[in-house]
Amino acid sequence: MTELLNGTAREEALAPLLTQGWTENSDGTAIEKRYVFRNFIEAFGFMTRVALIAEKRDHHPDWRNVYRTVEVTLSTHDAGGLTAKDIALAEKMDEAAAHV
Repeated sequence: MTELLNGTAREEALAPLLTQGWTENSDGTAIEKRYVFRNFIEAFGFMTRVALIAEKRDHHPDWRNVYRTVEVTLSTHDAGGLTAKDIALAEKMDEAAAHV
């Protein structure tokens, strides 16, 4: 099982993401972000790229798409909270969004 991020390791891992629009959920077990694209096609393209990345990593986001908006929540459910897997996927999601 993957270990939860705690203490300084958690703070250091989260710091760059928090400056990129990610937020912690109310109980600190997940991070969340809202991506807004120009249209549905861009939003769907982003989701398709991320789906391929997530499948390779066997780590899948909880997400919701309405027209041009994609809302994402990342948490490692089997670990019960935030892990390095979530940080890495968040970074990849931001990279994918930057190339839309």
